[in-house]
Amino acid sequence: MPLSGTILVAALLIDRCIGDPHTPYHPVALLGRFIGWWGRPSEYRRSFHRIAGCIFWLLTVILFMLPFLLFDQLVRGYEIWWLYLLAAPFLLKSTFAWRSLEEHAFSVEEGLRADPDAGRSAVSMMVSRKTATLTDEQVRSAAYESVAENLVDSIIAPLFWFAVLGLPGAAMYRAANTMDAMLGYRDEREALGWFSARADDVLSYIPARIAGCLLLVWFALRGRGRTALSILRRDAKKRPGFNGGIPMALIAGGCGIVFDKPDGYRIGDSLHSLGERGRCVIAAVRGATLIFSLLLLLLSLSSFLLSGDIFPLFPLL
Repeated sequence: MPLSGTILVAALLIDRCIGDPHTPYHPVALLGRFIGWWGRPSEYRRSFHRIAGCIFWLLTVILFMLPFLLFDQLVRGYEIWWLYLLAAPFLLKSTFAWRSLEEHAFSVEEGLRADPDAGRSAVSMMVSRKTATLTDEQVRSAAYESVAENLVDSIIAPLFWFAVLGLPGAAMYRAANTMDAMLGYRDEREALGWFSARADDVLSYIPARIAGCLLLVWFALRGRGRTALSILRRDAKKRPGFNGGIPMALIAGGCGIVFDKPDGYRIGDSLHSLGERGRCVIAAVRGATLIFSLLLLLLSLSSFLLSGDIFPLFPLL
C-alpha cells in the first residue's frame, strides 16, 4: 500500500474519532485570524480593494501551504516514510472537517428541542444569514443546507486536491475556501473578496461535480436516484454560484425535503419535514464520503501496483 493511501485512511479515522480540537492554535484557526487581519475593507482605499484581495489571496495561500510543502518535500527527498506515516494524517486532517459538520447539525437539533432561541443561536454559528425571525423548519434548513454544501467545501474538495497534489494541494484548497467563506459576500467586502470567491469557484468546480455523481450513486442505491436527478435539473441553479446548488439539490431531492432560505430560494419538494429527515442528509454525506474515499484508496493501490513507488508524483491519482 502506498503511503498516500494509508495517510488518507488514517486521517479519516482521526476525524471520526476525535474531530476538530477547539483550540486557537488549530491551523485553520490561525489561518482565519490572518485573513481577519488583512480582510478589513476599511483598511484600504476602495479603488485598491480588488488588487489588495488578489495580492493577499496569493500571500495567504503561500504562507498556509509552506509548512505542508516543506514537510512533503523533506519526507519525499529523504524517503522518511515513518515520519510521513506519523505526521501526515494529522496535517491532512487539519484541511477537512467531516465529524464537526455533523456535530454542528446535531447541536442545532438539540437547541431546538430545548428552546427555539437556542436553535437559532446554534445555527448562527453555521450560516451568515439573519436567524432571529426564522421558523424552526427554516433553522433546520439553514443547518442542513450547510451540511450539504460543505460535503464539497469541507470534505470532497480537500481530499480531491490531496489526491492530485498531496498535502500542499489540500492546504491550498483549505486556504482558498476559508478566504471565500470569510470574504466572499455581496456587502462591503465584495470587491476585496472578489478574487477569493472566483478562485474558490474554480477550485471547487470539479469536486462539486464529483460530489454530485457520488450522491447520485448513493440515492440510486436507495431507489431515489431519478427523483434526486430531477430536482438537480430543476433547482440546482436557484442557489447563486456554480457549485453549491449541486449537492443541495441532489440531497433535497433524494431525501424528499425542501431547503428554504427566506427571500433567497426554495430547493426541493416538501415531502417530509427536516425534523423527520435530517438524518437522511447526514447519511447522504457519509455515504458520498465513504464511496469517494474507497475510490481514492483503490486508485492509490492501483498506482502502487503499477509503479511500485510509495511516493508517487501524483499522490493518489
